[in-house]
Amino acid sequence: MSGVGIGQRPQNRRQKAVKLLWTGIWLAYLSAPVGDLLHGGHSDGVRVLGWIGLAAFVSWYFALLFRTGRGEANAVVLGSVAVLATQSTVLAITLGREWLVLFVYVAISSGAALPFPLARWTVPAVSALLTGVALAVPGGTSFLAGLLLPALLGGFSMTGVRQLIRTTVELREARATVAQLAANEERLRLARDLHDLLGHSLSLITLKSELAGRMLPAHPDKAAQQVADIEQVSRQALVDVREAVSGYRRPRLAAELAGAKVALTAAGISADLPAEPDLTGVPEDSETALAWALREAVTNVVRHSGARRCTVELLRRQTLDGPVLELSVADNGSGGAGSTAGNGLTGLTERLENAGGTLAAGGTRHGFRLTARVPASAASADVGSAT
Repeated sequence: MSGVGIGQRPQNRRQKAVKLLWTGIWLAYLSAPVGDLLHGGHSDGVRVLGWIGLAAFVSWYFALLFRTGRGEANAVVLGSVAVLATQSTVLAITLGREWLVLFVYVAISSGAALPFPLARWTVPAVSALLTGVALAVPGGTSFLAGLLLPALLGGFSMTGVRQLIRTTVELREARATVAQLAANEERLRLARDLHDLLGHSLSLITLKSELAGRMLPAHPDKAAQQVADIEQVSRQALVDVREAVSGYRRPRLAAELAGAKVALTAAGISADLPAEPDLTGVPEDSETALAWALREAVTNVVRHSGARRCTVELLRRQTLDGPVLELSVADNGSGGAGSTAGNGLTGLTERLENAGGTLAAGGTRHGFRLTARVPASAASADVGSAT
């Protein structure tokens, strides 16, 4: 941006020039004291002192506005406003009522340079000082009506503009923070997707490669079939990764049940899986979360459990929070995922929580069990996300 707002200090020459031009426009209201010096009938000595006083006032006024935002303590800024007020008082009392306009500049500069908790006191104080000096200067009351309202309105309007600029800056910073959080969330989603996709696919490729190796050279036809399966799984894994990177992949529970049966059978594990699931009324996010849960659970059974049997159950249950769909994967292996949750279970927990569901996993007397629950209706999904 080429400009700079009230309450902010210029950062470069262009911003300094813009702020100088914008501030300088308002110096046109100094025509009254300038006209008094030129045509007020003052002696030469008084004129010289008047010009010096006016130059000092304008210089201090610009210094105060241009120093705003450099981190000075409020006491320093307040002292600068007091200097301006003192100069205005001396010039108005010694040179006449035309100089009362300087108090308007003092009120505006205090509103622009001071935070509102202080400005709400300094602006009325400057206006009160203006009133007192106007009553003391001959003919000052005739100028008071035209200067008191601009001093009050100008000072408080500057506090509003200053606060508006500060709010705008905070909103920009907040928007940048939100964008950073969104980027972090997208990276986390991509990491979860790649872990789940590649972990499952690579486990299946490894199993089929081992089978093909054991079948050679005695059963070349069967080994060739395993190699063909490896090619198919690899191609599908590549498609899945591309879709995951694009953010469009939503696994379906029916497809994951079929894939789980293939993976378990290839690993020599007896699989007991439900038939085609009835997902009527189940939100898409809930189905997706359960599909990922099934994939992660079966991958862990194949890779870690050493089990000979795996049972998958899919049930609808009624809870206090509404109907839920429960997926249970149990095996008779050695305990499966270890004593601590790995990346897979951690990412899976996050997926289920995002869908309003829960995850429970742990060893049993006969192996390992993973239980995932998700809302089975849109209403219960809204309740789960709210809690």
